[in-house]
Amino acid sequence: MKILQKKYFYINKKLIFGTLKNLFEEMKQFYNSKSLLRLSLLFVLLFSVFNVVSSCKKDDDDDGYKDHLVQFEVKTSAGGEIIGIATQVGTTQSMMFNTPTTPLNSPWSSGEFFVNSSQAQLNLDANAKLPAADSELIINLYIDGEVVRTVKKKGQGELVASIDYSFLEP
Repeated sequence: MKILQKKYFYINKKLIFGTLKNLFEEMKQFYNSKSLLRLSLLFVLLFSVFNVVSSCKKDDDDDGYKDHLVQFEVKTSAGGEIIGIATQVGTTQSMMFNTPTTPLNSPWSSGEFFVNSSQAQLNLDANAKLPAADSELIINLYIDGEVVRTVKKKGQGELVASIDYSFLEP
């Protein structure tokens, strides 16, 4: 029975240990491979350089925006009376009405002021009472000393004129 047991449970130790030894040698060779180490270091170095370059790029805070000299103007022909004016620069609105304490005489001008083109939107609305059919209400928008928009309304009675301008539109 002992002989039968030896043959039945016989394990070729040389074959198993030889195979395991070869497997461990290959794993050791793979992890000690200089090309893998070099590749890993190259990847880390490139990643670091990319991060440094992208974080150090020139910050352009103005993004192409610049300051412009802006002026609003409202005129009526002789005998015309300005009733009210509304202006808007960006989100800031201003409304003025003709009263005995604050008369709006023609021609009315806002005076020159600086506006950054990031404000995007400029609006001017004027309301006037005109005496004759050939009377005119004229509103102008000046940017950097030049008239960029003009609106003329002709007629008798109360007339309204509006200008809308955006720095984002050409």
